[in-house]
Amino acid sequence: MTDFEVKITDENFDEVVSGADKPVLIDFYADWCGPCQMLAPIISDIAETHDEIIVGKVNVDENPMLSAKFGIVSIPMIAVIKNGEVTAQKVGYCDKAAIEGIL
Repeated sequence: MTDFEVKITDENFDEVVSGADKPVLIDFYADWCGPCQMLAPIISDIAETHDEIIVGKVNVDENPMLSAKFGIVSIPMIAVIKNGEVTAQKVGYCDKAAIEGIL
């Protein structure tokens, strides 16, 4: 995780996401997940190059309440939240252009 990414947890979700004044891209991942590890540098790159959004990461193993709230059954899963509403989701590995397309 880079300095441009925010660690989102069960405890700080409302503060970081619900109180956000710009869209939030959330990467739901696990440390043991191969596709998640492949996606991590792309998420970091998006965080560094898109200052118009907040980029957050949720470790599904450490945050079971958020995993349940978002119905996570497969990872990696990307969600875009605007004004408190999920506006887009993608499951599985995808390239930078595919992610930027849902922002």
